[in-house]
Amino acid sequence: MQIREANIKDYSEIKNLYLKAFKKSEAKLVSNFAVNLLHEKSITKTISLVATDNSAIIGHTAFSPIFLDSIERHLGYILAPLAVLPTRQKNGVGFTIVKHGLEIISSLGAFIIFVYGDPQYYSRFGFTTDLAQNFTPPYTLQYPEGWQAIKLNSIVFPEGGKIQCVNSLNEPKLW
Repeated sequence: MQIREANIKDYSEIKNLYLKAFKKSEAKLVSNFAVNLLHEKSITKTISLVATDNSAIIGHTAFSPIFLDSIERHLGYILAPLAVLPTRQKNGVGFTIVKHGLEIISSLGAFIIFVYGDPQYYSRFGFTTDLAQNFTPPYTLQYPEGWQAIKLNSIVFPEGGKIQCVNSLNEPKLW
């Protein structure tokens, strides 16, 4: 397995990956979100990664920049979405691609990453609800226990506030 930065040529494979990996009720929404991130324009770049095996995409994740309402500067990133081809799940693909992404984001000097997902899965990387609780997501969460964060570097940053996301993530149904 290899991990590389995704590009616009990966559009169809990434879209199909999400259509296969997610339940039918949410697959179209999440697949559109994943490919829209490939076109996202922001002051701070979105990091989109694919895991490949024999040149075929078997996993994808993205880290898009987030901002605080109060300070209008880059605060960190949010990890979303994440998918692994169903036939390759439970084989370390998701873990490896997320870990690789965390290392990239940390090397860029970022100090916080948020995720909205299964606490049992994301706690393996160090994500906790404690750090995220003072930061309000852009929309009301259906599962508040899924709002988590991890601090990567020892930079002093605001202790809370309302999060702003890139345009592709400004869709209430994703939250």
